[in-house]
Amino acid sequence: MRMYDVIAKKRDGGMLTREEIAFAVNGYVDGSVPDYQMSALLMAIYLRGMTDEETAVLTDVMAHSGDMVDLSAIQGVKVDKHSTGGVGDKTTLVIAPIVAACGVRIAKMSGRGLGHTGGTIDKMEAVPGTRTALTQEEFFRQVNEIGISVIGQSGKIAVADKKMYALRDVTATVGCIPLIASSIMSKKLAAGSDAILLDVTMGNGAFMKNLEDATELARQMVAIGTANGRKVAALITDMDKPLGQNIGNSLEVAESMAVLQGKGPTDLTEVCLQLAANMLVLAGRGGLPACRAMAEGVIRDGTAFVKCCQMFAAQGGDVSVLKDPSRFPKAKYSYELTARETGYIVENDVEKIGNASVLLGAGRIKKEDSIDFAAGITMHKKLGDAVKAGESICTFYANDPALFAAAEEMYRGGLVIGPEKPHVPPLIYARVTAQGVERF
Repeated sequence: MRMYDVIAKKRDGGMLTREEIAFAVNGYVDGSVPDYQMSALLMAIYLRGMTDEETAVLTDVMAHSGDMVDLSAIQGVKVDKHSTGGVGDKTTLVIAPIVAACGVRIAKMSGRGLGHTGGTIDKMEAVPGTRTALTQEEFFRQVNEIGISVIGQSGKIAVADKKMYALRDVTATVGCIPLIASSIMSKKLAAGSDAILLDVTMGNGAFMKNLEDATELARQMVAIGTANGRKVAALITDMDKPLGQNIGNSLEVAESMAVLQGKGPTDLTEVCLQLAANMLVLAGRGGLPACRAMAEGVIRDGTAFVKCCQMFAAQGGDVSVLKDPSRFPKAKYSYELTARETGYIVENDVEKIGNASVLLGAGRIKKEDSIDFAAGITMHKKLGDAVKAGESICTFYANDPALFAAAEEMYRGGLVIGPEKPHVPPLIYARVTAQGVERF
């Protein structure tokens, strides 16, 4: 078999066989297929697309290019969750303890943030002492003993995806739904859970900008998981507004703990309850209304917050900051970004908000960059809110006041105040399962 023939077949609109896909992917991993040929194949896929069957095969081959985690040593059904990313998206810190408090095992591997989106592992490491790299034995023992552990993703998971994503990033082939779907799902399949809930974010702060593309991505990922023997569902959630009020690692942990104690922002609480309820459904705990009631119950009686503290304590974290967020290390400086006119916030570009937080030190531009856990933004006004001239829209936090000017310029670049209240999108647009799409 020649890579030339595989490229030509896809270029001309043909359907690749499992053997052809495995030849290309495994050859790229072992170095026998060079960058320029894999680039050509990726561009052919970008232009010609893939069938559901091809995408499922590509995902399976990518998943098996590295370690396949066997979670059979952990008792019971294991449920995972993945978000396609956003700003202020701290849902894992809320829903994982909720679901674990309801008796479902959470053995989760999460990632770090890059660019304008945050990462769960960075947020966890904002809690002093927290270890996110555990041995497999430690990981399994913790999940069996307390029902939950969230750790960093192993570099040996889906090795092909890491190499292929780096190539897509520099060849203008990132924005291809079959390639996005196989990238996400290869890691999820390799991570070993029995069921997977996907949070597909949509809006100006997400990769998917419109409902049609978000629905198609969700549909393809559900189809991939189903074809590979997993129970999968997806929710399409809004990212035209950041979730909650806080952006930045320590700030987001504090806000997550508020939700677990029943006193968090309404939007973040609602999205987390919907996600948690759907995870419980996938775990076989009942229908949506019963699972929603179960999730609400463990917040109300405090067991979800206790479960979160148990997880952090087991991983070395200082839980005193979870119980009293004022104990988190604070940024030395703050700055109020105020409204220049009276009206309503009619535009508030979420990607620019995320990038402003990065400029303050809360995120990474390059993966080697360090993070200031105390840096970030607290939003006082969001899309659709009324605001008066001189009123604070948000507060910036940083340990270097010289960072405020660039962050303000970035934030204001996506901010428009107008005379009329705009349409504010719903928090959740649709639910996608193997049976079809349910729009809300």
